[in-house]
Amino acid sequence: MHEIVSSVKRDYIADLARQGKRIDTRTLDQFREISIEVGPVKSAQGSALVKIGKTQVMAGVKVERAEPFADKPDSGMLIVNAELLPLASPTFEPGRPGENAIELARVVDRGIRESDAIDLEKLVIKSGEDVWAVFIDIYVLDHDGNLIDASALAAMAALLNAKPLEDEAWTLPEFPIQKKPVAVTVVKINDRLVVDPCVDEEGVMDARITIATIEDGSICAMQKGGIGCFSREELEQAHELARVKGAELRAKLG
Repeated sequence: MHEIVSSVKRDYIADLARQGKRIDTRTLDQFREISIEVGPVKSAQGSALVKIGKTQVMAGVKVERAEPFADKPDSGMLIVNAELLPLASPTFEPGRPGENAIELARVVDRGIRESDAIDLEKLVIKSGEDVWAVFIDIYVLDHDGNLIDASALAAMAALLNAKPLEDEAWTLPEFPIQKKPVAVTVVKINDRLVVDPCVDEEGVMDARITIATIEDGSICAMQKGGIGCFSREELEQAHELARVKGAELRAKLG
């Protein structure tokens, strides 16, 4: 999910990181400006548009009746899909979802699923036969780095915006959301840890770790990227960044 960066810019970004600086003057632990617009897609059960700097991601939620998975007869279903629209970046191509889109969807899915953000047991209509399936569709509209955090935030905002269905089988007074997981991505550049990387910073990173947390700061999902590695001390620092910055992101969800 990153673009090729020239060797001159690569050296410049790496040298700035060594000095504790960034190309857009932010501190190493500072997110870009974040905005969340809920309900932009009126035809969806819930939707949200999230902007992190110049990165823009739209998420929509739709709910349909479905047959449950055979190994989970007493559980509703969660399906997350992601699409990297060609208009978002010259590196994105039309066609079937590629490796980056699949990874993006899986990381968002894991944070929501492993945190039990949705009470899927409440989405059972008839055990083993009929349940509600929750589809979260993510569309990357503009790519300027950190798609995972933007997508996870958009997905959660869309779920919180989801309205009960006008269907006789829907008996819940509201959508069964019980937790608010958010993701914080930390990249390693020249042995310095940086949050919310822009696209150029992603292009020079040694490694990436995304940590999803819930309200008490505990980890519900993690995803490692890049060819580099993190020491135990660096992982502990990344977790602390995820805990602190996760609280800031969660506050924006209301």
